[in-house]
Amino acid sequence: MSLRIVVCVKYVPDATGDRRFADDTTTDRDAVDGLLSELDEYGVEQALRIAETHGDAEVTVLTVGPDDAKDALRKALSMGADKAVHVNDDDIHGTDVIGTSAIIAKALETTGYDLVVCGMASTDGTMGVLPALLAERLGVPQATLLSEVTLDGTTVTGRRDGDAATEQISATLPAVISVTDQSGEARYPSFKGIMAAKKKPVTSLDLDDLGIDTDTVGLTGAWTAVETITARPARTAGTIVKDEGEGGKALAAYLVEQKFI
Repeated sequence: MSLRIVVCVKYVPDATGDRRFADDTTTDRDAVDGLLSELDEYGVEQALRIAETHGDAEVTVLTVGPDDAKDALRKALSMGADKAVHVNDDDIHGTDVIGTSAIIAKALETTGYDLVVCGMASTDGTMGVLPALLAERLGVPQATLLSEVTLDGTTVTGRRDGDAATEQISATLPAVISVTDQSGEARYPSFKGIMAAKKKPVTSLDLDDLGIDTDTVGLTGAWTAVETITARPARTAGTIVKDEGEGGKALAAYLVEQKFI
């Protein structure tokens, strides 16, 4: 039986766009273009490297999101993943990370897996807790925030770089891992890969397929909530210190006033 690697990816608003909240306090995804989370590209890359080294492996990319989230899946497929799974349901709108982890866990149980690979965080929510929540729900070990990953038989090993030390972490499959943006540059899709991605299978699932009660997800089932929203204030003009012979003193006085020195 081939090694089953599943990469969890997310379709996120472009960080360079003008991101805003909608009237229901969720992110207004219609107001800005979306794309595959850059940090998830590192997860796809590490999954592909493991598959190439292993020889007999299949890489599936899995996402939870609206119709446009297929764009994120196509990007991952064009990088080299074999197939994709898209969980899409109107009742998912507004789901927080707790509910999302429940949805993904059910999807993983449906698709089957040996190794689940995640990015270190999404570029919109930036919580970074999804891999741990997944491991807990699935009842499997986790090895998170890895900057280097290898697979030997049924043991996955990685290096975690901390502020004061470097750790070597290992887990026995099935397992959940997450990788950082230091794990290796993600490959660019080739023209051949882009064309091939159009023919790769994408399976669609909804909450009924996963046996999930709609009351446990969405805004109704969310464990967290945004209470108030305040727009970022407009940028004001900076202070200009003119040097007319006393510029140094004026600059020093300004720095002292601002408590910079």
